[in-house]
Amino acid sequence: MEQKAGGRGVVLVSGGMDSAVTAALAREECDFLGFLHVRYGGRTQEREERAFRALAAHLSPERTLVTDCPSLRDIGGSALTDRELEIPEGALDREGIPVTYVPFRNAHFLSVAVSWAEVLSCDRIYIGAVEEDSSGYPDCRRIFYDAFEEAARLGTATAGSSLSIRTPVIRMDKGRIVREGLRLGVPFALTWSCYRDGARACGRCDSCLLRLRGFARAGATDPLEYENGPAGTA
Repeated sequence: MEQKAGGRGVVLVSGGMDSAVTAALAREECDFLGFLHVRYGGRTQEREERAFRALAAHLSPERTLVTDCPSLRDIGGSALTDRELEIPEGALDREGIPVTYVPFRNAHFLSVAVSWAEVLSCDRIYIGAVEEDSSGYPDCRRIFYDAFEEAARLGTATAGSSLSIRTPVIRMDKGRIVREGLRLGVPFALTWSCYRDGARACGRCDSCLLRLRGFARAGATDPLEYENGPAGTA
């Protein structure tokens, strides 16, 4: 990835492992970073915000912003925002778009990030989307970010600017993301990936299974606590 001294970026930080590694990579490239966390009424909103604040304290961005996108909670249509919908048991070979997909969520997040980037005079936005080893979400594909990047360039006050949307982990599988995070000293114990709300991660949802497979592929131990013991084992 291109190294650019003096870069200014906004990083969308959910509190999960992918965004944590993305934030650490952005820290290597930029002299100025704003960490952005968007609350959208998800089941694990409070837990994710705690993870975000812990990561921000560790990585020391120049600015932080926590803001709300309540429309996603009101719209519903996802097991992450509608408690009447069950979060399914995880399946690594699942086909199709799962019920945990939040309709067009990343577009909402990016819109907020573009607005803040304009205010902060930032020329890049980072998001920890993963295409190869994700749960099949359509807004995690690079083709989507290419299109959004062009729309952002055309629709901002400095139309035609050099604003870019960076997705540094999008081609990585979870194993490589874990290895990269270990290289960068990412505090994985501070992150939260589980779709369910609880004192410990469930170890059974899609997100937990992907995370655990990533640590297994990397030959490392996940420091997060799981309901069934270390690394989700009985």
